[in-house]
Amino acid sequence: MASFIPGFNNTLNPKAKFYMELAGQCAALLAGQRNAVTNTANISSLVYHSMLETPVRQGKPVNWAGFYLCDRAKPDLLVLGPFQGKPACTEIKFGRGVCGTAASSAASVVVKDVHEFPGHIACDSASQSEIVVPLKAADGSIHGVIDIDSSEVDAFDDYDRIGLEAIANMVVEASDF
Repeated sequence: MASFIPGFNNTLNPKAKFYMELAGQCAALLAGQRNAVTNTANISSLVYHSMLETPVRQGKPVNWAGFYLCDRAKPDLLVLGPFQGKPACTEIKFGRGVCGTAASSAASVVVKDVHEFPGHIACDSASQSEIVVPLKAADGSIHGVIDIDSSEVDAFDDYDRIGLEAIANMVVEASDF
């Protein structure tokens, strides 16, 4: 029932349908809750497990899903937030790695092969591809990023970007950062 995702209306694409359903589940989890830690914790778990279990990702498994949030004391620093997967890097400066690049540019970054991304930060050597979407406020400021990794090269595409951008927007609108 998440027909509000631009580009996903009137499509029969299984991945678009997956993200529309996932967005509906996100909306239900976010309803009535304003706490950013609670919301990012629930969304990281939902996204991680949904992406692991859906047949549309067969052969392109995720191995990490979570959030890096802006440090209020150091505005150019992302700190590890709620996540699912192996332990991760605890701090990332804006402009460094995929997460820092997405945060500093305020734009989503899809990396087909992390070994080809200049300055990639390898928190988990099993990660081969990555997608990072900024948590962008209405005024353009950044609250953090949602980061998803896969153990396979070329695991993410425009459907993932569009779907995760919609989810990131939902988290921002529902949370007090």
